[in-house]
Amino acid sequence: MAGGVLSFPLTSFHDDGSLDLDSYRTYLAAQVATAPGAVFPACGTGEFSALDEDEYRAVVETAVEVVDGRLPVVAGIGYGWAQALRFARIAQEVGADALLVLPHYLVAAPQDGLVEQLRQIAAGTRLPLIAYQRDQVAFTAESVRRIAEIPTVIGLKDGHSDLDRLQRLTLAAPDGFLFFNGAATAEIQARAYATVGVPAYSSAVHAFAPEIAGACFTALCDGDDAAVNKLLRDFYVPLVELRDRALGYAVSLVKAAARLRGLPVGPVRAPLTDPGPADLADLERILDAGLNLVGANHRRTA
Repeated sequence: MAGGVLSFPLTSFHDDGSLDLDSYRTYLAAQVATAPGAVFPACGTGEFSALDEDEYRAVVETAVEVVDGRLPVVAGIGYGWAQALRFARIAQEVGADALLVLPHYLVAAPQDGLVEQLRQIAAGTRLPLIAYQRDQVAFTAESVRRIAEIPTVIGLKDGHSDLDRLQRLTLAAPDGFLFFNGAATAEIQARAYATVGVPAYSSAVHAFAPEIAGACFTALCDGDDAAVNKLLRDFYVPLVELRDRALGYAVSLVKAAARLRGLPVGPVRAPLTDPGPADLADLERILDAGLNLVGANHRRTA
């Protein structure tokens, strides 16, 4: 998975909010054609929490069909362990390769509970599990040692960006345990994460501008600091500043940018809301600047 940007595809909806599988299939094929390191359907960017179980089945099954064994398909699961297992079994039935365990719903929990949550999920599915820590989920080094002893728990995605803590976790984990940079706009912190042994990262930008995400990944791999700095300064930092204007923009801005490029993804579902005209105008300006930097066409049709 460290061989390319990790793709977290958007889920396509019709204007009335219903699932649009035909458009999703077309959009996802374009994502896969850019050769990401893996595809993570029905995760945060894919509005997992807005999908019912039938829709979830259709989204993950379509991803498996489109990917056709060329890349790992890692499906999102979440809520409490009992509901997470319902989604896990669906993903297993339709052929997903692994599962990303999204932060559990609502309650704060002690370390023993976080570990037991993963034990309960692992007991109900044969698929490998990647834990995701952000918000109310934060593992200690001792807990990472414990979850790494669960045979099917293979890694941890980090969304806290506390590098001191993360370094302690990587040192506590056994060899071969996977770590991923899951910061909201991971490229901003990619170099810092790499210094503590976490080079692999997910990219929301890949969902609408794989040309920009790919150029940044290549520059990072090549150690081309000048190119990375230019992309960060002229595209990623302005994008993050726009993202921080409103709650939910980590997803709804991504979807709006995809629509600006002609990609068939449709609107977000409640409780998310689509950006208003002023923010859309700023988004288009930032997107144009990023595409100009990498010499990409401004309109991309899936």
